[in-house]
Amino acid sequence: MKRLLNKRIAIIGAGSCGEGVGNGKAMATLFAEQGGKVLCIDSDSKAAQETVDEILKSGGDAAILNADVTDIEAGKLTMEKANDLWGGIDVLVYNVGKSSQGGVLETDLSDWNDVFDVNLKGAFMLVKEILPFMRSQRQGSIIFISSLAAVYSAPYSYAPYEISKLALIKLSQTIARENSQFLIRSNSILPGMIDTPHAKKFINTEKNSDDFSSERAMMVPMQRQGTPMDVAKAALYFASDESAYVTGNILKIDGGLSL
Repeated sequence: MKRLLNKRIAIIGAGSCGEGVGNGKAMATLFAEQGGKVLCIDSDSKAAQETVDEILKSGGDAAILNADVTDIEAGKLTMEKANDLWGGIDVLVYNVGKSSQGGVLETDLSDWNDVFDVNLKGAFMLVKEILPFMRSQRQGSIIFISSLAAVYSAPYSYAPYEISKLALIKLSQTIARENSQFLIRSNSILPGMIDTPHAKKFINTEKNSDDFSSERAMMVPMQRQGTPMDVAKAALYFASDESAYVTGNILKIDGGLSL
């Protein structure tokens, strides 16, 4: 039996930022495979369209929306598009992140604001638009893709990223507390060393790809990086009715790195 049959799903950040498959694309394709109707939202329309094309080719149901989470209208556009297509949203996934390398002293205010606008403010503005609908239908699941960096210090410092992703967890828990009576669930996923195009593009700036991947794998007790599908399968649990009594939780996908 398909675990997301006829669920209406909006994934923010459904494209991949480079060659390969990122967390958003993995979630979108898996959710569609499990019977979900997936609205693929991304500021990169080409990347989002590639995800949609893959889903449609496999016989799934998907549509594209080009939107930037820093735009105050993004949430309204998302809700309107989902209403036009399928009459609403059952599952919202916030899967975007911006990085800025450096500690507190190395980070200037403009970089700080840019990171927080994407990683936290965008999430806040989106849920402000989506929550009233979920309350009216008395059900919904919101999934925030945070980061292990929120609770674990990596060997490289990305202070604005780490702090904003920690705040995102608190936003999720606040939403969970305020909306449980409406049967709306809100949970956070914390990916660790995941082999994604984003990691290769924004973290690896000096080493070749194989050396970079090997170094990251050696940091993990399981001796490998995680895959975007590892993250997608965790998100599938939170999106499905199997987690109907689970809210305000944090799930680390890290191969034991944070132990």
